[in-house]
Amino acid sequence: MVGIVLVSHSAGLAAETAALARSIAGDDVPVAAAGGTGDGGLGTSVDLVEQAIRAADQGDGVLLVADLGSSVLTARLVEEPGRVVLADVPFVEGTIAAAVTAGAGAPLGQVLAAADEARGFRKCT
Repeated sequence: MVGIVLVSHSAGLAAETAALARSIAGDDVPVAAAGGTGDGGLGTSVDLVEQAIRAADQGDGVLLVADLGSSVLTARLVEEPGRVVLADVPFVEGTIAAAVTAGAGAPLGQVLAAADEARGFRKCT
């Protein structure tokens, strides 16, 4: 199953988004949070992202979903084409779409495509 890692400036935001994704997609979907800095502050940490990748990786690839700014730069540092891929998607909507698709057993490319489709989800007409 494809793993998902949430890279955020906030540990709380990453953890709650991961919990939401698992509650919708199922607890078996490997969603890991990598939010904040090692000392609990706001920011991003390459070490925390790498730990989350190891936790989420089940051998089918890992999708990184970053919130903004330096979290995107941090995620780019750990990308490995074909194995660990950064998605340019809305944080919550992209995460949910990716988690549901990963939970259905889709490969990395399809999980990325589903997350990308979340950009077009309309909340009103």
